[in-house]
Amino acid sequence: MSAPYEFLLLDCTDRIATVTINRPDKLNALNARVIGELDRMFTALGADPEVAAIILTGAGRAFVAGADIAEIATAAQGSGLEEVSAFGTGVFTRIERLGKPVIAAVNGFALGGGCELALACHLRLASTHAKFGLPETKLGLIPGYGGTQRLPRLVGQGRALEMILTGEMVDADAAVAMGLANRVVAPDALLDAARSVALSASKNGPLALAHAITAVTAGAGLPLDAALALEAKHFGAVGRTADMREGTSAFLEKRAANFRGA
Repeated sequence: MSAPYEFLLLDCTDRIATVTINRPDKLNALNARVIGELDRMFTALGADPEVAAIILTGAGRAFVAGADIAEIATAAQGSGLEEVSAFGTGVFTRIERLGKPVIAAVNGFALGGGCELALACHLRLASTHAKFGLPETKLGLIPGYGGTQRLPRLVGQGRALEMILTGEMVDADAAVAMGLANRVVAPDALLDAARSVALSASKNGPLALAHAITAVTAGAGLPLDAALALEAKHFGAVGRTADMREGTSAFLEKRAANFRGA
């Protein structure tokens, strides 16, 4: 990476990048600086051909415990909350549309903006210590980084509204039961489990992964007929790649595929 990061740590091993939000004294709360660093980091990782998948986690006992309330309160004194929302939503949407698998390893509190950040990731693995919640209504606010839109698409309107309107947290088991998290993992096994998923995905065709992510995320908000047409478009596009020819040949020849992202 070309510039230092104040609040992010990066480890790259076996084509898997692990990004750790490192502001544990503030429970990794998201301020403008952290969100800006996430934008720079994920933009760089998305463009790096040596990175096949990304794990996002938090330092200490929180994934991200929410937005920086002092910063939100200051912005609210003017007319800046819409701009704050647009900035955060834009960064989270770029993460969602990165074209590489992004796995949230939720090690503790994922509240407010932290829950919304996890929702923007493609998969969510939860430690037994994890707690998810959108408590913004307790502050007289609503979720502003995509929570009112991504959560209903993931868990259904009724469950989403219950979380948003009560502001109450759900634990890891409840998150899995409603589809908010993919699985629950012991705390000391969380990063290994995330790496296992990331490595499994990284063996597959990178263009296929990118097209699959786009088909799922872009199709989620479309009527079924339009979404199926979108899928057919991406199916055709990836079918014209050298990677597809390599993958099918490898299968027929009973050997490992050598994907090149072309």
